[in-house]
Amino acid sequence: MNKVAFILFCFVCIAFSANGQNVTTLSLFDVIELSKEQSPSAKQAETRVKNRYWQYRLYKSNYNPQLALSGNLPGYNRDYFGNVLDDGTMIFQEREQINSLLNLGMEQPIAFTGGTVSINSNLNYFADLNRDEDRFNSTLVNIRLNQPLFGYNSLKWDKRTEPLRYEESKRSFVEEMEFISREAVRYFFDYLDAQINLQIAETNLFNTDTIYRIEEGRYNIGTTSKDKLLQVELQLLRSEQDVTQAHLDMQTSSQKLRAYLGLKTSDTLHLILPDHIPEFDILMQDALMYAKLNRSDYIAFERSRIESQRDVERARKQRFQTTLVASYGLNTASDDFSDAYSNPNDQQRVDIGLVVPILDWGRNKARIETALANQQLNEFVLDQDIQNFEQEIITLVRQFEVLRNQMRIAKKSDEVAEERYTVSQNRYLTGKVDITNLNIALSEKDAAKRSYNKALRDFWIAYFDLRRLTLYDFANKELLYTPE
Repeated sequence: MNKVAFILFCFVCIAFSANGQNVTTLSLFDVIELSKEQSPSAKQAETRVKNRYWQYRLYKSNYNPQLALSGNLPGYNRDYFGNVLDDGTMIFQEREQINSLLNLGMEQPIAFTGGTVSINSNLNYFADLNRDEDRFNSTLVNIRLNQPLFGYNSLKWDKRTEPLRYEESKRSFVEEMEFISREAVRYFFDYLDAQINLQIAETNLFNTDTIYRIEEGRYNIGTTSKDKLLQVELQLLRSEQDVTQAHLDMQTSSQKLRAYLGLKTSDTLHLILPDHIPEFDILMQDALMYAKLNRSDYIAFERSRIESQRDVERARKQRFQTTLVASYGLNTASDDFSDAYSNPNDQQRVDIGLVVPILDWGRNKARIETALANQQLNEFVLDQDIQNFEQEIITLVRQFEVLRNQMRIAKKSDEVAEERYTVSQNRYLTGKVDITNLNIALSEKDAAKRSYNKALRDFWIAYFDLRRLTLYDFANKELLYTPE
């Protein structure tokens, strides 16, 4: 196949592909919106924040009263048991009994003290089937207090940490969505690079074939050398390879972009170069302020400090275990169910259980010192994390203007290189420059185009990194997250 036929074949393939498939044109922000709406990463982020919401609801329910109906219906037992008579003789007797219990109780945790108070009402039925006897034991009402004394109160500490954890999860979700936008930018420019490289390769192939035919005509009339003709032919072969490789890169980047966005259609994608850059100023103190006010990391720093304090208190209060149990109720017993709730008597109980270690070989001290050491280590780690986080923002803000200037320079370089190649091509056609200088201009043109595309990529990635680190949109001057 000669060079012209090969070019025609390429254009026929492209035209056939375009006619056989719909072409979907997407801008950078179209791709970002698709990634937020339907990408697998976005769905995972939504699932995580939903899971954290239900964990928070579970935490809230720990402070609400719980009403429960429990019992054993029926409790049937038939066996033989040993019975020692007054003379010391052991006999084995058969028994067949029913022992059923039904209890209705409400329990309310006491967040301030860590104890629980409960109200119960129950009915116990006992029947001895061998003796044909029935007994009912009822508790009309029983109020019970179960209170640990001087112990660790998990409910009190959960009230300090769990709201922070939930708030942290909501902010983390917004940060994840901004990271998804940032990754969408990366996949967008990967595909755009392939799209531009294909356009460059096809244009270069067409121009190189034209130059080859011109150089071949000059060689036939003796105005150029065989060496220059072979140089152009070699350039033509490389251009053909570039087109083939560009098509393969285009397919690969298309598959990656579709997989990330969760696209199910087979439409051909055409991306628009995002050369409109928003103009805005970023003050260092503003960026740091928004980061401290909005980022989940700063919520996590506060939560981590509280948790280390909690661990120290838990270690200190594990030494003595003392529990007060007190109850008061109305209770009665009867052979007849109709009298089971008549004339109930007082039912009172008070217990104080305790465990006091006498000799633990320094176990409690080691536990407390470990918690204190972990607390101190946690403070050092948090201080370092805060410094690293602030340094990341400072570096990004300082780089932002550099990236903006680099983008302006790259755009101007692209325009200059394009114009220089056009001039060199016209001068080559008139014989004023040789093929070597034309190839240099071609290489500079292609390099400038790719450099401009890279500058755009770096700018937009930095832009969404800044949004993620501060949860603030400096272009539109609005918060990306507002606490409820």
